[in-house]
Amino acid sequence: MSFKITDSVTWVGKIDWELRTFHGDEYSTHKGSSYNSYLIRDEKTVLIDTVWQPFSKEFVENLKKEIDLNQIDYIIANHSEIDHSGALPELMKEMPNTPIYCTKSGKTILKGHYHQDWNFVEVKTGDTLDLGNNKLTFVEAKMLHWPDTMFTYMSGENILFSNDGFGQHYASEFMYNDLVDQNELFNEAIKYYANILTPFSSFVTKKIEEILGFNLPLSMICPSHGVIWRDNPAQIVGKYVEWAKDYKENQITLIYDTMWNGTRHMAEAIAEGIKEVNKDVNIKLFNSAHSDKNDIMTEVFKSSMVLVGSSTINRGILSSTASILEMIKGLGFKGKKGAAFGCYGWSGESVKIITEELAKAGFEIVNPGIKELWNPDEGALARSKEFGKFVAEKL
Repeated sequence: MSFKITDSVTWVGKIDWELRTFHGDEYSTHKGSSYNSYLIRDEKTVLIDTVWQPFSKEFVENLKKEIDLNQIDYIIANHSEIDHSGALPELMKEMPNTPIYCTKSGKTILKGHYHQDWNFVEVKTGDTLDLGNNKLTFVEAKMLHWPDTMFTYMSGENILFSNDGFGQHYASEFMYNDLVDQNELFNEAIKYYANILTPFSSFVTKKIEEILGFNLPLSMICPSHGVIWRDNPAQIVGKYVEWAKDYKENQITLIYDTMWNGTRHMAEAIAEGIKEVNKDVNIKLFNSAHSDKNDIMTEVFKSSMVLVGSSTINRGILSSTASILEMIKGLGFKGKKGAAFGCYGWSGESVKIITEELAKAGFEIVNPGIKELWNPDEGALARSKEFGKFVAEKL
C-alpha cells in the first residue's frame, strides 16, 4: 500500500492493525499503529525513515513496486529506534552506498543496533539538503524522545516530518486527521504524550518555541506513527504546548489493588466523600491489577490529585500498585497532589510506603493517609468518606 500526499510526497509505510503492545509490553496499543515512511520525488529522490523490522522484507518489496531503488539518492533517518529504522538492513542490501542523513547520536545508535558502517552523513540544526524545487532543513530534537531524534522540514511543500512528535499509536485506513474519529484521535494523542513524552516536557516547550521562532509556513505535519495532520496542523502543536506545562484538569484519580475487596470499599467511600464536597470534579477509579497501566497513566497525567491504595502484604504493597508507582515516578509528573489509603491485617505498612513513593515522585502529599484494619465496617467506611471530603477540599 502507498498513497500520494502531495504531487512530490508519497506515503510508503505500513499500517499495523494487529499491534496490541509496544516497547516490549510497556505500551498498550488498543487501536494498532502505523510506521510511516515517506518518499519524496524531486530532482533528487529521498526516503524518510523505514518501518519496524518484522515488516522489512514486505517494505522493501513494496518500495520496489513504487520506485527503482537505484533512483533513491538519499535516506533520512530522523530516529534510530527499531520501529523506524528496522528495515534499513534489508534495504541497504539493495543500495549499500546510499547516504544516510542523521544526527551524530543517530549514527552512533544505528551502528550500535546494526553493526554496519554505512555511508552516514551527520547533520545538525540548520543544515539543509537541496532537492531541486524543494529543500530539506534538519532540526535536532534531542530527547524527544531519544538523544538522536530530529525533525525534517520540507520547504516548498511546507511539510514538517516530525518523527515521534505529534504522533499517535492509531491505525486507520483514512490516514488524515480530518477523516478519523476526533475523540479517538485525541485520546490516542494525549495517551501518547502522557506515556512517552511527559518526562521530556521541558524539551518539548523549548523545541516548539524554537520551531515557531523560525516563522515557517506549515501546511502539514507528517509524524512517524498514526495519522497525518493536514487540517489545521497547528492544533496539535497547541495541544503539545498545553500538555507540556504541568498539565492537569479538574480530576481526581483513585488507583488501588485489593486482596479481599476491603481497599476497594475504601476507594468507593473516598470517592463518595469527594463528590459531596466537589460535585464538578471528575473522579476516576482503577483497580491496577485489572486495568491497562497506560490508560491509568493517561488519567494520572490529566489529574490534579491522585490517591493510591493497597492492601498490606509481607510488610509491603501489592505488586500492581508497586508497578504503577514505579511508572508514575519514571514519568516525572509535575504539579500534582497525592495521598494514600489501604486495608491491612496485622502490620499495615502499605500506606506509609505509598506515601513515601508518591513524595519521591514529586507529589505534594496532602494527608498522611488513612488505613483501616481488616474489611472496613460502617465506622471505617465513614472515616474513608471523611478522608475523601478532606482531600477534596485540598484540591
